[in-house]
Amino acid sequence: MNRYVREIRNRLLGARLALAGRVHQYPEILALRRFLTEMQVDAVFDVGANYGQYAQTLRQDVGFAGHIFSFEPNPEVFAALQKTAQGDARWHVFNMALSDSDGTAQFHIMAAHQFSSLKKPADALDDVFVERNKVEKVVDMQTRRLDGMIDELLSPHGLSRPFLKMDTQGHDKVVCDGASACLSRMLGLQTELAVRPLYAGAAEYRDMIAYLEARGFTPNAFFANNKGHFPLLVEMDGIFIRADLAGV
Repeated sequence: MNRYVREIRNRLLGARLALAGRVHQYPEILALRRFLTEMQVDAVFDVGANYGQYAQTLRQDVGFAGHIFSFEPNPEVFAALQKTAQGDARWHVFNMALSDSDGTAQFHIMAAHQFSSLKKPADALDDVFVERNKVEKVVDMQTRRLDGMIDELLSPHGLSRPFLKMDTQGHDKVVCDGASACLSRMLGLQTELAVRPLYAGAAEYRDMIAYLEARGFTPNAFFANNKGHFPLLVEMDGIFIRADLAGV
C-alpha cells in the first residue's frame, strides 16, 4: 500500500476511535493490522472472548477477514456472544474454557463480568478492584487443551497460519501450557501481562515474558491497559512473534 494512502487511512482510524472514546486502542489496532497482514495469519484463536469485542475489532478496525475461534466460559455472556457472531460464517464460538487439561473446573463469575476467571481473586487488591473483582457465583465449566483440538478446528477450513490471543484474567500461562504441543505453530500471540496481579497464583509480567521467550517467542509490541487507573500501571497487553520468524 502506498505510504501516503496508509497514513491517511491511519489518521482516519485515529479520528474515528477518538470520537468513539476508543483512542487508547489505536496503537494496538495498528500493530495488529501490520502483524496479521504481513504474517498472512488466516486464523485467530480468541481465548476469553467476553461479548466478542476483540473479534469485532478484528473485523471492523483491523480488517481481518480470516477465521476467528472465540472461547467464552460465562454462560450468560456466551449467549450474547453467540448472537453477535450470527451471520459471520468465519466466526466460530464455543462455550468452554481453554486450560491445561480436558475435564471440568470451577469458573468464578465476578461482580464485573469482564473480571470472571478460572482463578480466584488475589487476597490483596487495589481499592478500585475490590468490589468489581468479587466472586458472585461459581459454575462448573468444561475445559479443553488447545493442542487436543487445534487440528479439528483448522483442518476443515484448510487453515495453517494461526495467531493466539488470550484475555483470560490471570489464566493465560495455563492456556499456553495446554497448547504446549502446538504453541510453535502459532505465528504469534497476544497476552495480558499483569504488573499488579489481580488473581491468586497468576503469573506476573516478568515471569510471563520469560516463559514465552523460553518457548521461542520474542516481543513485537506492548500497550498499557489501565484506562481509568492512573497513575499506576496495572497491566499491559503484549504481542509476541515467533523468534525464528523475526530472525532472532
